[in-house]
Amino acid sequence: MTHLLHIDASPRGERSHSRRMTREFAEQWKQAHPHDTVTYRDIGRNPIPHVDESWIAAAFTAPEQHTSELRAALHLSDLLVDEFLAADVYVMGVPMYNFSVSSTFKAYIDQIVRVGRTWLFEPEDPEMPYKPLVHNKKMFVITARGDGGYNAGGRNEKWNHQDPYIVTAFGFMGITDITFVHVENDEYGGQKLAESIANARSKIAALTA
Repeated sequence: MTHLLHIDASPRGERSHSRRMTREFAEQWKQAHPHDTVTYRDIGRNPIPHVDESWIAAAFTAPEQHTSELRAALHLSDLLVDEFLAADVYVMGVPMYNFSVSSTFKAYIDQIVRVGRTWLFEPEDPEMPYKPLVHNKKMFVITARGDGGYNAGGRNEKWNHQDPYIVTAFGFMGITDITFVHVENDEYGGQKLAESIANARSKIAALTA
């Protein structure tokens, strides 16, 4: 049995393309894999707080030295990391904000990139001091973008800091099997948007099967 973690990062409701596509993904996944379990987290409507000084102090202090205040500072982060590690597969709806990810999604990443939990720092190894701890996971990322052409060789390729950032951040923890599905041309609407949505749906149907 596989466990799917479904995350939406868009603050929009029904107008959100990424939210609609991740919902269809999760529904089709359950149809194809009826015995699998799903956990849902909506960080678009329920934003994750940014890290602060107390979080940093706690995250970089040995657990056996944690005071009650330090434990409290990491309480949400611990829950998010536990939830993240418990999943085998992820589907994440991530709208593009100013050529990258939203601050909400960045805050989520900052909460789960935890030394000793999702990666290790071993300075005695000069060749590879950073060791990923999250292995054998599969991630699907469904993006929504106002424009198009962000793919390799596209007219907006140089502006695409979304895909590379996601690959880097999750790859740092050890997740390298990442598949992207893009809904583009929201600003144009009409046929361009309709074709992009149709292509995304077709890809999702193939991936969930």
